[in-house]
Amino acid sequence: MDYSEYIVYVDESGDHGLTNINPDHPVFVLAFCVVEKAKYIETVVPAFQRLKFDFWGHDSVVLHGHEIRKATGDFNILLNPKTRASFIDRVTALIGEAEFTLIAAVIDKKKHVEKYSAPADPYSIALGFCMERLQRLLMEKNQAAKMTHLQVECRGRTEDARLELEFRRICDGANAVGKMPNLDIRFMDKKHNSTGLQLADLVAHPIGRHVIKPDQPNRAYDALKSKFRAAPNGKIEGYGLKVFP
Repeated sequence: MDYSEYIVYVDESGDHGLTNINPDHPVFVLAFCVVEKAKYIETVVPAFQRLKFDFWGHDSVVLHGHEIRKATGDFNILLNPKTRASFIDRVTALIGEAEFTLIAAVIDKKKHVEKYSAPADPYSIALGFCMERLQRLLMEKNQAAKMTHLQVECRGRTEDARLELEFRRICDGANAVGKMPNLDIRFMDKKHNSTGLQLADLVAHPIGRHVIKPDQPNRAYDALKSKFRAAPNGKIEGYGLKVFP
């Protein structure tokens, strides 16, 4: 099978457990960043490298949303308000300028538990929603007959095995689109310093915050709005963004 012109980077925000739901962040978010390989090589990666060299003088820093928000580790430079403002401006602009298509699923865990007597795993639900929309996008771009790889960050042997099993089950036809023999999954360690995985990490959290508090100012989400897969009329709900239940 030939390789498609696209690669997909996957990350999440929030945990998918249903027992101790955080009232401040009761959602689980799964985000797919679908990037054209040529654009990824020529513009996305160089822009991220430039950002790292400008702020740290080297490119071995791994951008991680949680550490950025907490200003810990390599991001303690952000304790300086001027540096923080400059960095956030650069990252927001970088994401806004990066060419990629965003597909995301947000599971409201509180509503999910209230609605179903035996609620399914939020990760499994979100993965199905995102894979269905990814396959439709690949069909629209005439790429569904070629192999497309999904790159996912390693989370642990047990979790990775469970995720791969669920991925294969969905590919085998447990979805609303049909069999997906053209999709494959690859697990990557954070140490690989993958630009694509860092991009996915940076977009997942703002999507969750927007769903929780849609009226709250959210610059990061504003930079993402135009990235979502959309219907011909511009609608993103149900197309690039699926909120459940």
